Order: sequence, then structure tokens, then C-alpha cells
Amino acid sequence: MKVIFLQDIQGTGKKGEVKNVADGYARNFLLKKGLARIATKNAVTKMETEVKKKVESSEEDLVEQQGAASKLDGAEIEIKGKVCDGGTLYAAISAKKIVEIIKKQFGVVIKQKQLKIKNQIKEIGDHDIVIQFEHGLESDLRVIVSSE
Repeated sequence: MKVIFLQDIQGTGKKGEVKNVADGYARNFLLKKGLARIATKNAVTKMETEVKKKVESSEEDLVEQQGAASKLDGAEIEIKGKVCDGGTLYAAISAKKIVEIIKKQFGVVIKQKQLKIKNQIKEIGDHDIVIQFEHGLESDLRVIVSSE
């Protein structure tokens, strides 16, 4: 029986693959557990169009991510904060605040988890952070903290 795998199954097939398997294995295991579906002509063409759409959207996303990464690479943002006597900030600069400033200054929307900050930003001065995008892209950003 020909089936389309909906998930990777070790030793049998990978997601999206069309393969011939034993009838009993297909009926009693793969179809019952929702790991595969019968490979009809309609199902195969539907799967192929889904794969094409995913590839196209992935390519568009890559171009968008490359543009954002190049826009932010080597950029600087300035943040002002209240400072106590020792030159330290009353409150650390949060990833949320950095994301908001990046959106405001550059028009690039990123998530907080994309920011890789080595140490909390609690002091006045320059701090380097890395922004990790999908597809293995990275940008270095300098955060300049000054007193209000």
C-alpha cells in the first residue's frame, strides 16, 4: 500500500515521503496512529503544492531576514537611564526595551529571545549584543548607555 508519511519514522520513511509499505503495517499502525495517510492522486498533488508553498515562503523569509540582519549589523542604539553614585543604573536595561528601540529606530521587528546578551546591562558605557536570526544569520549591535 502506498502511503504519505506525516512524520519521520525511523527506519521506515521521512515526513512528506511517498512509499510502499505492507498493507497490515499501514492499516494497523501508520494510519491508526496518524503517522501516515493513503497516497491517493489528490493527496500526493496536495502534498506537492504544500511543499512548493513552504519552499517559496522560506525563500521570501530568508530574503527578509537577510535585509533585517544587514540593516542592524554594526548599528548603534542609545539608551538613557537613571544612574546612582557608582555609575551603575538603578534598573538593568531589559531585552524588551532594546527590542522596542530597535523597532522604533530601524523598523525591524525581532523577538526578545533573539537577543544574546552576555551580561545584564547595568552600567553606563558601550555594550555589544548579538541578534540571532533564522537561517543562521547574526548581527552585532552596540548598545550605548548614558545617564539621563
